[in-house]
Amino acid sequence: MGDWAAQSGAGIRFEWGPAGADRLASEAACLIIVDVLSFTTTVGVAVQMGTRVFPFRHGDGSAAAFAAQYGAELAVGRSAVTRHSPWSLSPAHLRRAPFASRLVLPSPNGSAIAAAAPSGVPVVAACLRNITAVGGWLTAHGYGTRERPVAVIAAGETWPDGSLRPALEDLLGAGSLISDLHAQGAGPLSAEAAAARACADCTADVPHAIATGASGRELTMTGFAEDVAIATDENVCAVVPTLDGDGAFAPAQ
Repeated sequence: MGDWAAQSGAGIRFEWGPAGADRLASEAACLIIVDVLSFTTTVGVAVQMGTRVFPFRHGDGSAAAFAAQYGAELAVGRSAVTRHSPWSLSPAHLRRAPFASRLVLPSPNGSAIAAAAPSGVPVVAACLRNITAVGGWLTAHGYGTRERPVAVIAAGETWPDGSLRPALEDLLGAGSLISDLHAQGAGPLSAEAAAARACADCTADVPHAIATGASGRELTMTGFAEDVAIATDENVCAVVPTLDGDGAFAPAQ
């Protein structure tokens, strides 16, 4: 494809899912992943507690071997948590589980994007809890200009057939970050980024919209309302998780 797919010329760009991340990463100076329910929220909670988080593509049968290689605990599915495996994608589970200095966190969306990110491109995990911190860190490091463009990726969810389901929570989370960056003078915005920003700016109550959207209702109905509450707690975290040289999310330097 040509430059039209990479949103060339914009300082802030926006796309969806693994394919969108792959398309924008070639020109991006920094890649920001937004997976509000729940990968980047869980990463933020874990890193704030002092855990280094290794992303891993969900469904790859070698997760246990990967965790053993790095001396890390392995997160399981929310419903698979046991006394011996208390870590999962649920941020509420992580808060109650024993401290793990290293954690492998598989997920089909945000984690898969992070695990596939090209080397040499900084990768940031953003969520509603750290929007202001992430925006401040990006602008302080000169990102979000024509010369150093950022690619904001809404991870989305997955339909049963494996196709991407654009998720309201990730659109609003990404739009909120783009709005914060633009307010600090970053830009210009691609048309896609401007549309995402407008969605967030025109939503009167972003946490309520996320909680009552499809993903929020699914988690609430399956007993994980606390995860939704944690994910919609805005700007309570000053930690900016970035991938380090070992491929783990840790506090940005």
